[in-house]
Amino acid sequence: MSADVQHTLASSATLEGTSLHTGAKVTLTLKPAPADHGFKFRRIDLPDQPFIDADADKVQTVERATTLAEGSVKVHTVEHVLSALTGMGVDNAVIEMDANEPPIGDGSSRPFVELIKKAGLAPQDAPRKVWEIREPIHQESGDGTLITIVPCKTFRVSVTNVGPEGRFTQYFSSEVTPELYEKEIAPARTFVYYEDVKPLLEKGLIKGGSLENAVVVRGNEVMSKEALRFTNEFARHKALDVIGDLILSGKRILGHVIAVKPGHGPNSKLAATLKREYARMRSLAAPFVLPRGETVLDINDVLKILPHRYPFLLVDRIIDMVGDSKCTGIKNVTINEPFFIGHFPGHPIMPGVLQLEAMAQVSSVLMLRKPENAGKIGYFMSADDVKWRRPVLPGDTLHIEAEVIKIRGSIGQTRCRCMVGNEVASEAELKFALVQQ
Repeated sequence: MSADVQHTLASSATLEGTSLHTGAKVTLTLKPAPADHGFKFRRIDLPDQPFIDADADKVQTVERATTLAEGSVKVHTVEHVLSALTGMGVDNAVIEMDANEPPIGDGSSRPFVELIKKAGLAPQDAPRKVWEIREPIHQESGDGTLITIVPCKTFRVSVTNVGPEGRFTQYFSSEVTPELYEKEIAPARTFVYYEDVKPLLEKGLIKGGSLENAVVVRGNEVMSKEALRFTNEFARHKALDVIGDLILSGKRILGHVIAVKPGHGPNSKLAATLKREYARMRSLAAPFVLPRGETVLDINDVLKILPHRYPFLLVDRIIDMVGDSKCTGIKNVTINEPFFIGHFPGHPIMPGVLQLEAMAQVSSVLMLRKPENAGKIGYFMSADDVKWRRPVLPGDTLHIEAEVIKIRGSIGQTRCRCMVGNEVASEAELKFALVQQ
């Protein structure tokens, strides 16, 4: 499965079961959805069959589970199915239910993983949007909960579970890929402490709960009918919940989530923070908005990758990165550029060969950012199908796009173009060699 493009379900698949809180029978169906749709719940048991976005802004309550609401319409305990969809690499799906809560299954997300595998995955003709965390994001709560996200080139979750009086303190850490998620995270069941759940049982608030769909802890004893699936099953389930709650931010991230005593409240709060920080970060990129990936490299990051310096550095920042295949850079063309002194000084125009060089530099960022190419330099081998279509003038913002066509050994080939607004200024196919400096 390519991580560069979005995926939806290849077909619909249905699961029947019992909801945790009401004990009612419920049928859940996962359905394909178009690119950039995200995850939406649909209550088909209600008039007009309303939708509810899986969005941090829709979070209403987080008491023992995450509840989303749109007006008076609610869906409860959404974290397990959202975790499974995220962990298994699904980006877009409709989650239809004929009740207000998914089936609890065995208390893990494994039933939803099996449902996703039954439906299959289908790639979509749209790049996957991933936000690479560039600066730490930290959150603390009064109850001792700490959650920090630090920069990382993969999505990783590390969780420490701490029970009452320090009971069942456990630790779990793993990169999150579909393979690792299915094997190491999905089977972990939800768990409750008897002293917490007893009042709820007496009030009839968890009618669907049983020792078959949750691990119940009384004192230091595990009351589950099935032995623990992992020695650190509680920490693994907390990781499962973190994954399901954080996707409410609306963005997949590259980053290392480090959580101590996480819960649905802090998780959902962090999802809201991520959504807000992402919007703030994108606002700083004005006046342009590109409808593609979300990795941003500032000028300091660019200087770490490229050997070029003034006056020959022609990339101000990278505003879009889609996996290892596509990259978009920005060059703000000002009247102070040194080449305007002698290039048609009475009618300043950016030289076409420098646009070609800008394409090569963005292509180099795309290639040299890969760990195996660190410290290398890109040498031009050829430029084919070069076309200049409009002049680039002082005050223009040049959007420089590069897409990998082929990589074979140390030889790379890219297709590039320079854009001013919605107009193509120049385009070319470049071939270059990566060599040690």
